[in-house]
Amino acid sequence: MSKNALFKTLISLKGNPRACVYTEPMWGLSMNLCIPYASVYMLALGLSDVQIGLVTTIFMLSQVVFAFLGGPITDKLGRRKTTALFDFLSWSIPCIIWWQAQNFWFFLVAALFNGAMKVPTNSWDCLLVEDAEKNQITSIYSLVIICGQFSALFAPISAVLVARLTLVPAIRILYVNALVIMTAKLIILYIFSRETKTGLIRLSETKGNSIWSLVVGYRSVIRIILKSKGTIFSLVISALVGIVAMVNNTFWQIIANKKLLVPDSLLPLFPMFRSIVAIIFFWTVIPRLMKKGLKIPLFAGFISYAVGQTLLILCPIANYPVLCISLIFDGFGSGILAMLAESLVALHVNKAERARVMAIQHMIIMGSTAPFGWIAGILSDLSRNLPFVMTVCLLITGIIVTLLYYRNDNQSSYNRGEYL
Repeated sequence: MSKNALFKTLISLKGNPRACVYTEPMWGLSMNLCIPYASVYMLALGLSDVQIGLVTTIFMLSQVVFAFLGGPITDKLGRRKTTALFDFLSWSIPCIIWWQAQNFWFFLVAALFNGAMKVPTNSWDCLLVEDAEKNQITSIYSLVIICGQFSALFAPISAVLVARLTLVPAIRILYVNALVIMTAKLIILYIFSRETKTGLIRLSETKGNSIWSLVVGYRSVIRIILKSKGTIFSLVISALVGIVAMVNNTFWQIIANKKLLVPDSLLPLFPMFRSIVAIIFFWTVIPRLMKKGLKIPLFAGFISYAVGQTLLILCPIANYPVLCISLIFDGFGSGILAMLAESLVALHVNKAERARVMAIQHMIIMGSTAPFGWIAGILSDLSRNLPFVMTVCLLITGIIVTLLYYRNDNQSSYNRGEYL
């Protein structure tokens, strides 16, 4: 994968991949304006660190349930309809609840609805790549990650609102804004997408079958997963990356705001800086690393991310230079690992059973991730540093797992990443 490959892929995208990638930046004017404040918003409304961790765990457990059902639902309703319906249930409705939130119970209910995102995560992935060329998949996921990073450039909007209106009123306005734009996003995607070729086949095959009868077929799907070492490896990597991302998304704002004393109005500017750094890396260093296959990029990502998390732990109060250096390492590590985790899952999946295999994969990933929200909340209540001590340990585990997987020089060329 090179810079030219990314540009070429972006320009040449057609059909469903184009609809999915081109609408992805709308996250920047919707949810990504709220996410940097989500945890401190909960703190401001009276939730404790443990309650925030519990909400995160409930969110993850909800994802486990919906991930389990996501495959049959996607096959039964089709990729396109499933994405539209469950994007509304998992994003538009929670935005209404977050907007009106008063206490812990509001966030708990919102987390249950928000967990339904695992259904459109599955169906959207199918919509994104099923009609794409296999050699484009890594570039397509890189573009999706870049779109997500670009969206953080809108962070000053939320910073200005918080500075002028104070935290809670500003975030309520941002959730209303997210409701409008996320709903518009799902409508636009529905209009400009079409059911995939595989989706049409699965619609025909599942016609007349109930969703529950399709669930029974998971036994054969599990056998498909267990027979593939590459799939198991991709699951472990995705779980580790998912846990670290979840802890950072939930507790980074808290450690920055409460321990490092970053003012409310400045909170979104640091994730914006990290996103800019990630974008730069995606157009410079990462394409060169990807030419070497997957092994070296995985090692580089885990090591860089671990260094960034360690610097965050050691960062002195209000020392913005050290905080920014930690975010440089985080930006590279989180960016490349997010792309590789998604690509590994998509590349190893059985194409004919993509929806159900990815549903099981998402369920396993979310099931393994779920307890860590509550655990991180308990750790944060003891010390703001401890959740990130845990993430460093998980990232070191990722290095060890990668080393064990690639220790055999007789890995196939596919596993070495020569398809890139």
